[in-house]
Amino acid sequence: MKGFPYGRLFLCRIFVKNTSMLLDIIKKRRSIFPVQYNDKPISRETLETLLEAANWAPNHKKTEPWRFKVLTGNSKKDLGAFLSKKYQEVDPNPKQMKIMKLQANPEKSAAVIAICMQRDPKESLPEWEELAATAMAVQNMWLCCAEMNIGCYWSSPGLIKYMDEFFDLNEGERCLGFLYMGYYDELIETPVKGSIQEKVEWL
Repeated sequence: MKGFPYGRLFLCRIFVKNTSMLLDIIKKRRSIFPVQYNDKPISRETLETLLEAANWAPNHKKTEPWRFKVLTGNSKKDLGAFLSKKYQEVDPNPKQMKIMKLQANPEKSAAVIAICMQRDPKESLPEWEELAATAMAVQNMWLCCAEMNIGCYWSSPGLIKYMDEFFDLNEGERCLGFLYMGYYDELIETPVKGSIQEKVEWL
């Protein structure tokens, strides 16, 4: 653009357009639940793209604490069976509807990504920083899913504290929940957000 009289204006318009597109994707992201998913599979290539996006999340001291376990096929059914059985074991008054939901959610999903966090026992970083980094990795995936019209729902049931009985977790690794994923057909309502002006103080 050197020497082009409108070069700076052109670049400014590109910047504004790209920023506007990114903001639109952010606004488009929302929770879409397994009951809303159709039967369309998510390809291995697409899942790898989403995981690559997650891997570029910010983190302190380059710890990269996020760990993901991708469940497809029969492993989803195994997860549902484990969750429903464990719920019946630990709850003194299990509800049939919840038993069915715990079993059905993984099976209705095209894929389930177990969200885990790896803590280094030698590292002195506060846990909240590692939790925040892992959550930002999930947000990266979620935004990409929103752009691809893939529905997502992050579920963190109390049962995640038992996931070392299902997964082979490393020392210092724990499960934070599940990202249920699937394509969907129905129109999703735009959520209502309070004004940002009510949440900001200018100093």
